[in-house]
Amino acid sequence: MDPPSARSLTGVVPQILASLEGRGEWFPPARSAIVLLVDGLGRANLTARAGYARFLTGRMTKKDAARTVFPSTTAVALASLLTGEAPGTHGLVGYRARIPGTDLAPNQLKGWETDGLDPLTWQRSVPLLQREAEAGRPCFVVSQPRYAGTGFTAALQRGAEFVGAASIAERVERAADLALRHPGALVYAYVPELDTIAHARGWESDEWAAALERVDGAARDLDAAIGSHAAAVLTADHGIVDVPRHRQALLRDGDPLVENVTIVAGEPRMLHLYTEDGRADEVLERWRDAESPRAWVMSRAEAVAAGLFGASPDPEVLPRIGDVLVAARSAVAYYDDREADKKPQNMIGQHGSLTDQERVVPLVRLGAFG
Repeated sequence: MDPPSARSLTGVVPQILASLEGRGEWFPPARSAIVLLVDGLGRANLTARAGYARFLTGRMTKKDAARTVFPSTTAVALASLLTGEAPGTHGLVGYRARIPGTDLAPNQLKGWETDGLDPLTWQRSVPLLQREAEAGRPCFVVSQPRYAGTGFTAALQRGAEFVGAASIAERVERAADLALRHPGALVYAYVPELDTIAHARGWESDEWAAALERVDGAARDLDAAIGSHAAAVLTADHGIVDVPRHRQALLRDGDPLVENVTIVAGEPRMLHLYTEDGRADEVLERWRDAESPRAWVMSRAEAVAAGLFGASPDPEVLPRIGDVLVAARSAVAYYDDREADKKPQNMIGQHGSLTDQERVVPLVRLGAFG
Protein backbone atom coordinates (compact mmCIF):
# COMPACT_ATOMS: atom_id res chain seq x y z
CA MET A 1 0.00 0.00 0.00
CA ASP A 2 1.07 3.59 -0.59
CA PRO A 3 2.17 5.61 2.43
CA PRO A 4 -0.97 7.19 3.98
CA SER A 5 0.45 10.67 3.43
CA ALA A 6 1.47 10.10 -0.22
CA ARG A 7 0.30 12.95 -2.43
CA SER A 8 -0.63 12.65 -6.08
CA LEU A 9 2.13 13.65 -8.48
CA THR A 10 -0.47 15.67 -10.40
CA GLY A 11 -0.73 18.04 -7.44
CA VAL A 12 2.95 18.84 -7.02
CA VAL A 13 3.32 21.76 -9.45
CA PRO A 14 -0.11 23.29 -8.71
CA GLN A 15 0.74 23.24 -5.01
CA ILE A 16 4.14 24.80 -5.64
CA LEU A 17 2.48 27.55 -7.66
CA ALA A 18 0.05 28.09 -4.80
CA SER A 19 3.00 28.43 -2.42
CA LEU A 20 4.43 31.17 -4.64
CA GLU A 21 1.17 33.02 -4.11
CA GLY A 22 1.17 32.42 -0.36
CA ARG A 23 -1.78 30.03 -0.34
CA GLY A 24 -0.23 26.58 -0.60
CA GLU A 25 -1.61 23.63 1.36
CA TRP A 26 1.39 21.31 0.94
CA PHE A 27 4.24 23.82 1.08
CA PRO A 28 4.94 27.09 2.93
CA PRO A 29 5.19 30.40 1.04
CA ALA A 30 8.24 30.82 -1.18
CA ARG A 31 9.77 33.58 -3.31
CA SER A 32 10.60 31.24 -6.21
CA ALA A 33 10.67 27.49 -6.63
CA ILE A 34 12.47 24.62 -8.37
CA VAL A 35 11.05 21.23 -9.31
CA LEU A 36 13.98 18.80 -9.52
CA LEU A 37 12.66 15.72 -11.37
CA VAL A 38 14.95 12.68 -11.06
CA ASP A 39 13.75 10.18 -13.65
CA GLY A 40 13.42 6.66 -12.22
CA LEU A 41 14.09 7.42 -8.55
CA GLY A 42 11.43 5.45 -6.70
CA ARG A 43 11.12 5.93 -2.97
CA ALA A 44 11.80 2.23 -2.38
CA ASN A 45 14.87 2.38 -4.64
CA LEU A 46 16.16 5.41 -2.76
CA THR A 47 15.55 3.86 0.66
CA ALA A 48 17.19 0.58 -0.32
CA ARG A 49 20.37 2.40 -1.45
CA ALA A 50 20.34 4.89 1.43
CA GLY A 51 24.07 4.55 1.97
CA TYR A 52 24.64 6.25 -1.38
CA ALA A 53 22.18 9.07 -0.67
CA ARG A 54 22.80 10.13 2.91
CA PHE A 55 21.70 13.71 2.33
CA LEU A 56 18.38 12.89 0.68
CA THR A 57 17.43 10.06 3.01
CA GLY A 58 18.42 12.24 5.96
CA ARG A 59 16.02 14.94 4.76
CA MET A 60 13.19 12.57 3.81
CA THR A 61 10.52 11.90 6.43
CA LYS A 62 7.80 9.25 6.28
CA LYS A 63 5.36 11.79 4.83
CA ASP A 64 7.69 12.87 2.02
CA ALA A 65 6.15 10.67 -0.67
CA ALA A 66 4.07 11.09 -3.78
CA ARG A 67 2.07 8.61 -5.82
CA THR A 68 2.71 8.73 -9.53
CA VAL A 69 0.10 8.06 -12.19
CA PHE A 70 -0.74 4.91 -14.13
CA PRO A 71 0.91 3.71 -16.23
CA SER A 72 4.01 4.55 -14.20
CA THR A 73 6.12 5.60 -17.17
CA THR A 74 7.95 8.78 -18.09
CA ALA A 75 5.79 10.22 -20.86
CA VAL A 76 2.59 9.74 -18.87
CA ALA A 77 3.98 10.90 -15.53
CA LEU A 78 5.73 14.00 -16.84
CA ALA A 79 2.59 14.98 -18.71
CA SER A 80 0.62 14.73 -15.47
CA LEU A 81 3.29 16.58 -13.47
CA LEU A 82 3.52 19.45 -15.96
CA THR A 83 -0.20 19.82 -16.70
CA GLY A 84 -1.63 18.92 -13.29
CA GLU A 85 -4.06 16.57 -15.05
CA ALA A 86 -4.68 12.81 -15.08
CA PRO A 87 -3.73 10.72 -18.14
CA GLY A 88 -7.38 10.37 -19.11
CA THR A 89 -7.47 14.14 -19.53
CA HIS A 90 -4.12 15.03 -21.11
CA GLY A 91 -4.25 11.96 -23.34
CA LEU A 92 -0.82 10.38 -22.91
CA VAL A 93 -1.81 6.93 -21.68
CA GLY A 94 1.31 4.79 -22.15
CA TYR A 95 4.81 4.47 -23.51
CA ARG A 96 3.23 3.36 -26.80
CA ALA A 97 -0.45 3.95 -27.48
CA ARG A 98 -2.66 3.61 -30.53
CA ILE A 99 -3.80 6.52 -32.60
CA PRO A 100 -7.54 5.81 -32.77
CA GLY A 101 -8.71 4.60 -36.16
CA THR A 102 -5.25 3.49 -37.24
CA ASP A 103 -2.83 0.61 -36.72
CA LEU A 104 -0.18 3.03 -35.45
CA ALA A 105 0.95 2.94 -31.83
CA PRO A 106 3.75 5.50 -31.64
CA ASN A 107 6.25 6.02 -28.87
CA GLN A 108 4.93 8.90 -26.75
CA LEU A 109 8.42 10.26 -26.10
CA LYS A 110 9.69 10.27 -29.69
CA GLY A 111 6.58 9.82 -31.82
CA TRP A 112 6.31 13.56 -32.32
CA GLU A 113 9.27 13.30 -34.68
CA THR A 114 8.82 9.74 -36.02
CA ASP A 115 5.04 9.44 -36.37
CA GLY A 116 3.83 13.00 -36.73
CA LEU A 117 2.16 13.42 -33.35
CA ASP A 118 1.16 17.08 -32.99
CA PRO A 119 2.51 18.45 -29.69
CA LEU A 120 -0.20 21.11 -29.68
CA THR A 121 -3.11 18.68 -29.97
CA TRP A 122 -2.13 15.08 -29.11
CA GLN A 123 -1.22 16.26 -25.60
CA ARG A 124 -4.59 17.81 -24.84
CA SER A 125 -4.03 20.00 -21.77
CA VAL A 126 -2.48 23.45 -21.45
CA PRO A 127 1.00 23.03 -19.90
CA LEU A 128 1.32 24.79 -16.57
CA LEU A 129 4.57 26.41 -17.68
CA GLN A 130 2.81 27.95 -20.68
CA ARG A 131 -0.11 29.17 -18.58
CA GLU A 132 2.17 30.74 -15.99
CA ALA A 133 4.53 32.29 -18.53
CA GLU A 134 1.61 33.89 -20.36
CA ALA A 135 0.47 35.33 -17.03
CA GLY A 136 3.88 36.94 -16.56
CA ARG A 137 5.71 34.47 -14.34
CA PRO A 138 9.36 33.76 -15.19
CA CYS A 139 9.44 30.07 -16.18
CA PHE A 140 12.49 28.00 -17.05
CA VAL A 141 13.36 24.45 -18.07
CA VAL A 142 16.88 23.24 -17.29
CA SER A 143 17.67 19.98 -19.06
CA GLN A 144 20.13 18.18 -21.29
CA PRO A 145 20.74 20.22 -24.47
CA ARG A 146 19.53 17.35 -26.68
CA TYR A 147 15.96 17.92 -25.51
CA ALA A 148 15.78 21.48 -26.80
CA GLY A 149 13.25 21.78 -29.59
CA THR A 150 11.85 18.25 -29.41
CA GLY A 151 8.17 17.55 -29.84
CA PHE A 152 7.93 16.19 -26.30
CA THR A 153 9.44 19.41 -24.94
CA ALA A 154 6.94 21.44 -26.96
CA ALA A 155 4.04 19.29 -25.81
CA LEU A 156 4.75 19.77 -22.10
CA GLN A 157 7.20 22.62 -21.56
CA ARG A 158 6.30 25.26 -24.13
CA GLY A 159 6.20 28.79 -22.81
CA ALA A 160 9.26 28.31 -20.62
CA GLU A 161 12.77 29.43 -21.52
CA PHE A 162 14.91 26.34 -22.22
CA VAL A 163 18.38 26.28 -20.65
CA GLY A 164 20.70 23.46 -21.70
CA ALA A 165 23.19 22.01 -19.22
CA ALA A 166 25.12 18.80 -19.79
CA SER A 167 25.86 17.49 -16.28
CA ILE A 168 23.67 16.98 -13.24
CA ALA A 169 25.80 19.40 -11.24
CA GLU A 170 25.58 22.08 -13.93
CA ARG A 171 21.81 21.68 -14.21
CA VAL A 172 21.38 22.16 -10.47
CA GLU A 173 23.71 25.15 -10.47
CA ARG A 174 21.81 26.81 -13.31
CA ALA A 175 18.44 26.08 -11.68
CA ALA A 176 19.54 27.66 -8.41
CA ASP A 177 20.89 30.73 -10.18
CA LEU A 178 17.66 31.22 -12.14
CA ALA A 179 15.48 30.85 -9.05
CA LEU A 180 17.59 33.33 -7.07
CA ARG A 181 17.78 35.92 -9.88
CA HIS A 182 14.10 35.85 -10.85
CA PRO A 183 11.61 36.47 -8.04
CA GLY A 184 8.44 34.46 -8.50
CA ALA A 185 10.14 32.07 -10.92
CA LEU A 186 9.16 28.46 -11.52
CA VAL A 187 12.14 26.34 -12.61
CA TYR A 188 11.82 22.75 -13.83
CA ALA A 189 15.10 20.80 -13.82
CA TYR A 190 15.29 17.31 -15.32
CA VAL A 191 17.74 14.53 -14.44
CA PRO A 192 17.42 11.46 -16.73
CA GLU A 193 20.73 9.75 -15.88
CA LEU A 194 19.48 7.33 -13.20
CA ASP A 195 16.73 5.98 -15.43
CA THR A 196 19.11 5.48 -18.34
CA ILE A 197 21.52 3.50 -16.18
CA ALA A 198 18.72 1.47 -14.61
CA HIS A 199 17.46 0.34 -18.01
CA ALA A 200 20.94 -0.75 -19.07
CA ARG A 201 22.39 -2.09 -15.81
CA GLY A 202 19.57 -2.28 -13.26
CA TRP A 203 18.97 -0.15 -10.18
CA GLU A 204 20.89 -2.63 -8.02
CA SER A 205 24.06 -2.12 -10.06
CA ASP A 206 27.22 -0.32 -8.94
CA GLU A 207 26.77 2.13 -11.82
CA TRP A 208 23.30 3.12 -10.54
CA ALA A 209 24.63 3.58 -7.03
CA ALA A 210 27.41 5.86 -8.31
CA ALA A 211 24.88 7.96 -10.21
CA LEU A 212 22.69 8.16 -7.11
CA GLU A 213 25.68 9.55 -5.21
CA ARG A 214 25.97 12.29 -7.86
CA VAL A 215 22.27 13.09 -7.53
CA ASP A 216 22.58 13.20 -3.74
CA GLY A 217 25.53 15.56 -3.94
CA ALA A 218 23.69 17.80 -6.40
CA ALA A 219 20.65 17.94 -4.12
CA ARG A 220 22.88 18.90 -1.19
CA ASP A 221 24.52 21.62 -3.27
CA LEU A 222 21.12 22.91 -4.41
CA ASP A 223 19.86 23.10 -0.84
CA ALA A 224 22.98 25.04 0.21
CA ALA A 225 22.84 27.37 -2.79
CA ILE A 226 19.26 28.52 -2.35
CA GLY A 227 19.07 28.46 1.45
CA SER A 228 15.93 30.24 2.58
CA HIS A 229 15.88 32.51 -0.48
CA ALA A 230 14.15 29.99 -2.77
CA ALA A 231 12.43 26.64 -2.43
CA ALA A 232 12.82 23.28 -4.16
CA VAL A 233 11.18 19.88 -4.29
CA LEU A 234 12.95 16.73 -5.48
CA THR A 235 10.60 14.14 -6.87
CA ALA A 236 10.41 11.47 -9.59
CA ASP A 237 8.15 10.11 -12.30
CA HIS A 238 8.34 6.42 -11.31
CA GLY A 239 10.43 3.80 -9.55
CA ILE A 240 12.30 0.83 -11.02
CA VAL A 241 11.95 -2.95 -10.86
CA ASP A 242 14.85 -5.08 -12.07
CA VAL A 243 13.72 -7.94 -14.32
CA PRO A 244 16.38 -10.51 -15.20
CA ARG A 245 16.30 -12.01 -18.68
CA HIS A 246 15.01 -15.36 -17.42
CA ARG A 247 11.88 -13.57 -16.13
CA GLN A 248 10.96 -12.22 -19.56
CA ALA A 249 7.77 -13.58 -21.14
CA LEU A 250 8.22 -13.66 -24.91
CA LEU A 251 5.11 -13.55 -27.11
CA ARG A 252 5.60 -15.48 -30.35
CA ASP A 253 3.64 -16.59 -33.40
CA GLY A 254 1.17 -19.29 -32.46
CA ASP A 255 0.94 -18.16 -28.85
CA PRO A 256 -2.75 -18.08 -27.82
CA LEU A 257 -2.03 -14.85 -25.95
CA VAL A 258 -1.56 -12.94 -29.20
CA GLU A 259 -4.48 -14.54 -31.01
CA ASN A 260 -7.02 -11.88 -32.07
CA VAL A 261 -4.60 -9.12 -30.93
CA THR A 262 -3.83 -6.58 -33.65
CA ILE A 263 -1.38 -4.36 -31.72
CA VAL A 264 0.80 -5.09 -28.68
CA ALA A 265 1.71 -1.67 -27.26
CA GLY A 266 2.33 -0.03 -23.90
CA GLU A 267 5.61 -1.31 -22.48
CA PRO A 268 6.94 -4.58 -21.03
CA ARG A 269 5.41 -4.16 -17.57
CA MET A 270 2.14 -2.60 -18.71
CA LEU A 271 0.76 -3.81 -22.01
CA HIS A 272 -1.96 -2.14 -24.02
CA LEU A 273 -3.50 -4.89 -26.15
CA TYR A 274 -5.66 -3.72 -29.03
CA THR A 275 -7.87 -6.51 -30.31
CA GLU A 276 -9.85 -7.43 -33.37
CA ASP A 277 -13.40 -6.07 -33.32
CA GLY A 278 -15.60 -8.09 -31.00
CA ARG A 279 -12.78 -10.26 -29.66
CA ALA A 280 -11.72 -8.27 -26.57
CA ASP A 281 -13.57 -10.54 -24.12
CA GLU A 282 -11.89 -13.64 -25.54
CA VAL A 283 -8.45 -12.05 -25.30
CA LEU A 284 -9.19 -10.88 -21.76
CA GLU A 285 -10.20 -14.37 -20.66
CA ARG A 286 -7.15 -16.04 -22.20
CA TRP A 287 -4.77 -13.60 -20.53
CA ARG A 288 -6.52 -13.93 -17.18
CA ASP A 289 -6.35 -17.70 -17.30
CA ALA A 290 -2.65 -17.68 -18.17
CA GLU A 291 -1.21 -14.65 -16.39
CA SER A 292 -3.34 -13.75 -13.35
CA PRO A 293 -0.80 -15.23 -10.90
CA ARG A 294 1.80 -12.66 -11.98
CA ALA A 295 -0.18 -9.78 -13.53
CA TRP A 296 -3.31 -7.70 -13.11
CA VAL A 297 -5.35 -8.32 -16.27
CA MET A 298 -8.28 -5.99 -16.90
CA SER A 299 -10.49 -4.62 -19.61
CA ARG A 300 -10.47 -0.98 -20.60
CA ALA A 301 -13.84 -0.51 -18.91
CA GLU A 302 -12.57 -2.07 -15.67
CA ALA A 303 -9.46 0.12 -15.64
CA VAL A 304 -11.52 3.25 -16.27
CA ALA A 305 -14.09 2.30 -13.60
CA ALA A 306 -11.24 1.80 -11.11
CA GLY A 307 -10.07 5.36 -11.80
CA LEU A 308 -6.65 4.29 -13.06
CA PHE A 309 -6.64 6.96 -15.77
CA GLY A 310 -8.34 9.60 -13.65
CA ALA A 311 -11.81 10.22 -12.30
CA SER A 312 -13.41 11.15 -15.64
CA PRO A 313 -11.38 10.23 -18.75
CA ASP A 314 -12.35 12.23 -21.80
CA PRO A 315 -14.30 10.26 -24.44
CA GLU A 316 -11.67 11.26 -27.03
CA VAL A 317 -8.96 9.62 -24.93
CA LEU A 318 -10.73 6.31 -24.28
CA PRO A 319 -9.90 4.73 -27.69
CA ARG A 320 -6.21 5.36 -27.01
CA ILE A 321 -6.38 2.90 -24.09
CA GLY A 322 -5.95 -0.78 -24.87
CA ASP A 323 -8.97 -3.07 -25.07
CA VAL A 324 -7.11 -5.29 -22.58
CA LEU A 325 -4.46 -4.11 -20.09
CA VAL A 326 -1.81 -6.35 -18.55
CA ALA A 327 0.02 -4.83 -15.57
CA ALA A 328 2.81 -6.97 -14.08
CA ARG A 329 2.58 -7.66 -10.37
CA SER A 330 5.71 -9.84 -10.05
CA ALA A 331 9.17 -9.31 -11.54
CA VAL A 332 8.15 -10.12 -15.09
CA ALA A 333 8.31 -8.24 -18.39
CA TYR A 334 6.31 -9.06 -21.53
CA TYR A 335 7.93 -8.68 -24.96
CA ASP A 336 6.49 -9.16 -28.41
CA ASP A 337 9.23 -11.42 -29.77
CA ARG A 338 7.81 -11.08 -33.28
CA GLU A 339 9.33 -7.61 -33.46
CA ALA A 340 12.53 -7.44 -35.52
CA ASP A 341 14.27 -5.16 -33.04
CA LYS A 342 15.40 -7.29 -30.08
CA LYS A 343 17.43 -4.54 -28.38
CA PRO A 344 14.67 -3.65 -25.89
CA GLN A 345 14.98 -7.18 -24.49
CA ASN A 346 18.41 -6.18 -23.13
CA MET A 347 16.79 -3.84 -20.61
CA ILE A 348 17.09 -4.79 -16.95
CA GLY A 349 15.40 -1.92 -15.11
CA GLN A 350 11.68 -1.72 -15.91
CA HIS A 351 8.59 0.22 -14.84
CA GLY A 352 5.03 1.00 -15.86
CA SER A 353 2.88 -1.12 -13.57
CA LEU A 354 0.92 -0.71 -10.34
CA THR A 355 3.37 -1.98 -7.72
CA ASP A 356 4.44 0.29 -4.88
CA GLN A 357 8.04 0.09 -6.07
CA GLU A 358 7.00 1.64 -9.38
CA ARG A 359 4.35 4.09 -8.17
CA VAL A 360 5.61 5.61 -4.91
CA VAL A 361 8.24 8.33 -5.40
CA PRO A 362 10.01 10.70 -3.03
CA LEU A 363 8.83 14.24 -2.41
CA VAL A 364 11.82 15.79 -0.64
CA ARG A 365 11.66 19.44 0.39
CA LEU A 366 14.73 21.62 0.04
CA GLY A 367 15.64 25.24 0.63
CA ALA A 368 12.77 27.33 1.96
CA PHE A 369 10.50 24.26 1.86
CA GLY A 370 12.89 22.26 4.05
